[in-house]
Amino acid sequence: MHTSSDGGPALFRLVRHWARQWAPDVVERFAADAPPSWTVPNLFVIQAIAGATGDEVTVADVARQLGIDRSVASRMVSEAAREGFVVRATSTRDARRAVLTLTEAAKGFLEASQAHQRQAFDALVGHWAEEDRERFAGYLGRLADEVLG
Repeated sequence: MHTSSDGGPALFRLVRHWARQWAPDVVERFAADAPPSWTVPNLFVIQAIAGATGDEVTVADVARQLGIDRSVASRMVSEAAREGFVVRATSTRDARRAVLTLTEAAKGFLEASQAHQRQAFDALVGHWAEEDRERFAGYLGRLADEVLG
């Protein structure tokens, strides 16, 4: 039986495992016929915009969500915009700022990645009792919300 003191080491073992799995070719694993624009950096930008709160999402919000420098986030957003995933518009509150919105193509990419994530979760714990799967999913969601906001 595992105790709560085993939680830290187990968490870091999982983080190391998933960090190795999240290679640049990860997109190919969930969509072999995916377009070349379905890259990990584009997915990160899409997820950051989708997960941001507030009525105007900016590059600064993407940088904050991803934990990266604003200039790096700006380059990533520019690439995602070139690939047709992000639309930039002028802020109604501050004409110096660009507001970011997702295109339908971005929403399709996000839905495909989330379906893959659900399949990965099911592959890991699908053999558990439904009650245990639901409880674990709830705890994971709670942890993500508390850590990532």
